[in-house]
Amino acid sequence: MSLTGTPFLCTLVVLSVAALVLPLVLWSRIRGPRALRAAARALMLLFAQGTAVALVFTLVNNANSLYDNWADLLGTGDHVRQAANLGADGTGGIALQRLPTVRQAFEPAAGPGMGAAGGVRVTQLRGRVSGVNAEVYVWLPPQYGEPAYRHRRFPVVELLPGYPGSAKAWFGSLHAHEQLLPLMRSGQVAPFILVAPRTNLLAGVDTGCANIPGTVNADTWLSVDVPKMVTDNFRAQSAPRGWAVAGYSAGAHCAARLAVAHPDRYRAAVSLSGYNDPIDERASLTAQSPALRAANNPYLMLRRSPAPPRIALYLSGQQHDGYEAAVALEQSAKAPTTVHVVYIPKSAGGHTMALWRPQVVPVFQWLTQEMGLSPVTAGRAAPPRSPSTGGATPAELASGTASRAGAVQRR
Repeated sequence: MSLTGTPFLCTLVVLSVAALVLPLVLWSRIRGPRALRAAARALMLLFAQGTAVALVFTLVNNANSLYDNWADLLGTGDHVRQAANLGADGTGGIALQRLPTVRQAFEPAAGPGMGAAGGVRVTQLRGRVSGVNAEVYVWLPPQYGEPAYRHRRFPVVELLPGYPGSAKAWFGSLHAHEQLLPLMRSGQVAPFILVAPRTNLLAGVDTGCANIPGTVNADTWLSVDVPKMVTDNFRAQSAPRGWAVAGYSAGAHCAARLAVAHPDRYRAAVSLSGYNDPIDERASLTAQSPALRAANNPYLMLRRSPAPPRIALYLSGQQHDGYEAAVALEQSAKAPTTVHVVYIPKSAGGHTMALWRPQVVPVFQWLTQEMGLSPVTAGRAAPPRSPSTGGATPAELASGTASRAGAVQRR
């Protein structure tokens, strides 16, 4: 049975109920020597505790999309076929425009929330350049299938989960597509294609979304193979103008890092509760040496860049959980790099899905405006909404729509 499937959850519920009833019915009816009776009662108690723990874990896992399958949970999954040294740009000198077009087969994605808002589809992609073989989830905006937009190309946002985390998380736990569908229909948010590739590529470690020769080419998987697949199979805008990347927690670090490293591939990045120094995720491969830490720290990458990249960054965080890292990036940025920092108060919750879920809508409103996109509704353009400013209400602070200046006044 699937780790996140309904049959497994129902089985655990039934076993938990049985484990509770069993001692009540059999406790005084057990016969035999004292040692045997004690052993039988101990086993019943252990069974009850075990099923209760398993049920709670499964509920938490389903709510937060931590582990997608048994291989992820047990640390046996490996999605890397090879990891050649691809050089500084992550292409290995391959002329990407000359790679043949590959048509992927997609099917409806299974799991909580996957069938909502028009449905999420999934494909198994063999990355030709990165050597990664993993799944990619795609959701298409409501306008995509309408005859009036059959010649229109759509902007794309890559969505990255935290670690551990499932590629489904933005759909199953954050309900991004469900939140955005009515806003795209009404013209308040541009019709983005949402793409969620697997980032948990090696057993028991976070790749840091980096290329590490001989180990993994996660950067190339995310910034080369996945975008090529999307443009090969869908009416997607070309990079960098029509591409952005967003993530939370470890995925937030990845989003900022990818945009700073590849302004020729991404125009904007969103970082929710992210960090700069990879050491903040000790399971990250990029935290294993000072050289790797420095090479994959967005703050140092931005400072050492020969020329400021033409990118826009949206960074939100709480005190000691992303805010200080965001301010550091803001202070180091020089035009044409732009940075928008949002302070989230502790009253909004901790480092959980409940903190990031309300930020989805303001994030996509910001992307709509920052990327110069025109929302569309009923065949006509609607003006993008203005960004929030100081004087934000507590509700705006909790949802992430407040500016840093307004938020600091309420600290």
